[in-house]
Amino acid sequence: MQHKIVPFNEKLRLAALEEYAILNSGPDKDYDNLTFLAASTCDVPYAKISIVDENRIWNKAVYGEERLEEISRTNSFCDRAIQSEESILIMNKSDYPQFFEKAKPIYGKEFGFYAGVPLYNHQGHAIAVLSIFDTKERELNNVQIKALKALAEQTMNLFEFRKQKNELYEVQNKLKEKYKELEGFASLVSHDLKSPLANIISLSELLKDENKGKFDEETEQYLKFLIESSYSLRNYVDGILSFYRSDHVLEKDYEDVDLHKMLKGIADLYQVADDIKINYPDDVLLRNVNKAALTQVFMNLISNALKYNDKEIREVNISFKKKEKYYIFSVKDNGKGIPKDKFKEIFEIFTTLDATDRQGNPGSGIGLATVKKLVESMGGEVKIDSTPGKGSTFTFSIKRR
Repeated sequence: MQHKIVPFNEKLRLAALEEYAILNSGPDKDYDNLTFLAASTCDVPYAKISIVDENRIWNKAVYGEERLEEISRTNSFCDRAIQSEESILIMNKSDYPQFFEKAKPIYGKEFGFYAGVPLYNHQGHAIAVLSIFDTKERELNNVQIKALKALAEQTMNLFEFRKQKNELYEVQNKLKEKYKELEGFASLVSHDLKSPLANIISLSELLKDENKGKFDEETEQYLKFLIESSYSLRNYVDGILSFYRSDHVLEKDYEDVDLHKMLKGIADLYQVADDIKINYPDDVLLRNVNKAALTQVFMNLISNALKYNDKEIREVNISFKKKEKYYIFSVKDNGKGIPKDKFKEIFEIFTTLDATDRQGNPGSGIGLATVKKLVESMGGEVKIDSTPGKGSTFTFSIKRR
């Protein structure tokens, strides 16, 4: 236990206490256990963990009697303990009769023995006291004194842990606020870009169709580049919106899902061409899963499997197996494949492989990043196995609930 290393300063002490935000907090079994151990180890009927406020003593945990939420600080044992120069204050009534008489009305009980270990923070300010009481006088042996100090140190560790946890919550809340601001900015910019982009695409297509054969080869090429770039930018904007909206998908309720029915709905969106075959399992019921997030993952993987596929017949095979703690899914295609040295970076946002889809458009580098984000948020992971020219298999898991 760290002993007091600074002169007693009430203003600094109260400022240090405020950082722990522990006053008036609810019951906590961890603190209750420490008072039980203190009383048992020292063979006394009463033990308390008391926070020393400006004008009151507030009890975080009490053992051996009905819990008094607070008492006056004046003439209290705890006030004397934090202002003493001792690492542990031990008093018997016969040695301090006047003080025990003054304390009697505050506690509503006549004590004959008191021992208290001040709890010092890292700056040396005493913010609380671990105390034991008895109605009769007694002595503590060296083992009991050492044990009481060890329990006091553990109590202070709990205070520090609580402080760090509160600070972490504050940081998390600030990050959430910043993320919402970023999400709002991305959504606003993306929305404002989509309207003029749509105009550029439609007018470029119109210009191309109405002037077919009138432009020279170089102008035709420039117009083609303009249209392709516009589509790429549109896909990029859509990808940004999808990535940020994925957080809202994760907030959806969990439910039981018929996997066959869900995948059929997705497959029907893509199987409008004769060169597409999507196979998926029958009669699988998934218990308590995030349907919206799982649907988004499958849509991204299936879409990529079909877009980056140069075969005459584009084929996607989806398989499923159930393990004790996870559901495992695989999406296998016969597409272009991915080099092994690119396996890791393809899941990083805005990372592309300089590959184009069937229409010659480059990827946005957002789809697989969204997949990874959603899968990990559902307690799983995503892996890839691929052979260039033959196809890829994306395997991902989600934690069973």
